[in-house]
Amino acid sequence: MKLLFDENLSFRLAGRLADLYPGSVQVRDAGLLGADDAVIWAYAAEHGFLVVSKDTDFYERSALLGAPPKVVWLRVGNASTRTIADLLRREHILIQRLTDDPDATFLPLDL
Repeated sequence: MKLLFDENLSFRLAGRLADLYPGSVQVRDAGLLGADDAVIWAYAAEHGFLVVSKDTDFYERSALLGAPPKVVWLRVGNASTRTIADLLRREHILIQRLTDDPDATFLPLDL
Protein backbone atom coordinates (compact mmCIF):
# COMPACT_ATOMS: atom_id res chain seq x y z
CA MET A 1 0.00 0.00 0.00
CA LYS A 2 1.80 3.07 -1.33
CA LEU A 3 0.77 6.64 -0.57
CA LEU A 4 1.28 9.64 -2.83
CA PHE A 5 1.33 12.74 -0.63
CA ASP A 6 -0.08 15.88 -2.21
CA GLU A 7 1.98 19.04 -2.45
CA ASN A 8 0.28 20.46 0.66
CA LEU A 9 1.85 17.72 2.82
CA SER A 10 5.47 17.40 3.90
CA PHE A 11 7.86 15.27 1.87
CA ARG A 12 9.11 14.00 5.24
CA LEU A 13 5.96 11.89 5.69
CA ALA A 14 7.18 9.24 3.26
CA GLY A 15 10.29 8.59 5.33
CA ARG A 16 8.47 8.72 8.66
CA LEU A 17 5.93 6.16 7.47
CA ALA A 18 8.16 3.90 5.35
CA ASP A 19 7.71 0.97 7.73
CA LEU A 20 3.91 0.94 7.25
CA TYR A 21 3.65 2.39 3.75
CA PRO A 22 6.79 1.33 1.83
CA GLY A 23 7.27 2.97 -1.54
CA SER A 24 5.31 6.09 -0.58
CA VAL A 25 6.43 9.46 -1.98
CA GLN A 26 5.45 13.08 -2.03
CA VAL A 27 4.56 14.62 -5.40
CA ARG A 28 7.85 16.53 -5.38
CA ASP A 29 9.80 13.28 -5.22
CA ALA A 30 7.71 11.84 -8.05
CA GLY A 31 8.66 14.79 -10.28
CA LEU A 32 5.15 16.25 -10.05
CA LEU A 33 5.74 19.46 -8.09
CA GLY A 34 3.30 22.06 -9.41
CA ALA A 35 1.52 19.50 -11.59
CA ASP A 36 -2.18 19.79 -12.31
CA ASP A 37 -4.47 17.56 -10.24
CA ALA A 38 -5.38 15.55 -13.33
CA VAL A 39 -1.71 14.70 -13.92
CA ILE A 40 -1.24 13.66 -10.28
CA TRP A 41 -4.44 11.61 -10.47
CA ALA A 42 -3.27 9.77 -13.59
CA TYR A 43 0.19 9.16 -12.12
CA ALA A 44 -1.30 7.71 -8.92
CA ALA A 45 -3.64 5.44 -10.86
CA GLU A 46 -0.90 4.24 -13.20
CA HIS A 47 1.59 3.52 -10.40
CA GLY A 48 -0.74 2.02 -7.78
CA PHE A 49 -0.73 4.86 -5.25
CA LEU A 50 -3.43 6.08 -2.90
CA VAL A 51 -3.57 9.88 -3.00
CA VAL A 52 -3.30 11.57 0.40
CA SER A 53 -4.37 15.22 0.55
CA LYS A 54 -5.79 17.88 2.83
CA ASP A 55 -7.55 19.60 -0.08
CA THR A 56 -11.07 18.77 -1.16
CA ASP A 57 -9.96 18.61 -4.81
CA PHE A 58 -9.00 14.94 -4.80
CA TYR A 59 -11.95 13.96 -2.62
CA GLU A 60 -14.29 15.64 -5.11
CA ARG A 61 -12.50 14.02 -8.06
CA SER A 62 -12.85 10.65 -6.35
CA ALA A 63 -16.57 11.15 -5.73
CA LEU A 64 -17.03 12.12 -9.38
CA LEU A 65 -14.72 9.66 -11.16
CA GLY A 66 -14.39 6.78 -8.71
CA ALA A 67 -11.21 4.78 -8.36
CA PRO A 68 -8.44 4.22 -9.16
CA PRO A 69 -6.77 5.89 -7.51
CA LYS A 70 -8.32 5.86 -4.09
CA VAL A 71 -8.08 8.93 -1.87
CA VAL A 72 -7.31 9.48 1.79
CA TRP A 73 -8.73 12.91 2.60
CA LEU A 74 -7.14 14.44 5.69
CA ARG A 75 -9.52 16.86 7.37
CA VAL A 76 -6.92 18.13 9.81
CA GLY A 77 -6.46 21.86 9.22
CA ASN A 78 -2.94 23.12 9.89
CA ALA A 79 -1.73 20.01 11.70
CA SER A 80 1.97 19.34 12.08
CA THR A 81 3.80 16.69 10.08
CA ARG A 82 4.15 14.64 13.26
CA THR A 83 0.40 14.84 13.94
CA ILE A 84 -0.40 13.75 10.40
CA ALA A 85 2.10 10.88 10.60
CA ASP A 86 0.56 9.79 13.91
CA LEU A 87 -2.93 9.89 12.35
CA LEU A 88 -1.86 7.78 9.37
CA ARG A 89 -0.23 5.27 11.71
CA ARG A 90 -3.27 5.10 13.95
CA GLU A 91 -5.64 4.61 11.00
CA HIS A 92 -3.49 2.09 9.13
CA ILE A 93 -6.19 -0.61 9.39
CA LEU A 94 -8.86 1.72 7.95
CA ILE A 95 -6.54 2.66 5.11
CA GLN A 96 -5.88 -1.02 4.44
CA ARG A 97 -9.65 -1.62 4.34
CA LEU A 98 -10.00 1.21 1.83
CA THR A 99 -7.38 -0.49 -0.32
CA ASP A 100 -9.05 -3.89 -0.06
CA ASP A 101 -12.64 -2.76 -0.66
CA PRO A 102 -13.35 -2.79 -4.42
CA ASP A 103 -16.31 -0.43 -3.99
CA ALA A 104 -14.60 2.20 -1.78
CA THR A 105 -13.14 5.28 -3.41
CA PHE A 106 -12.13 7.58 -0.55
CA LEU A 107 -11.59 7.71 3.19
CA PRO A 108 -12.02 10.91 5.18
CA LEU A 109 -9.81 11.06 8.28
CA ASP A 110 -10.17 13.50 11.16
CA LEU A 111 -7.95 14.04 14.18
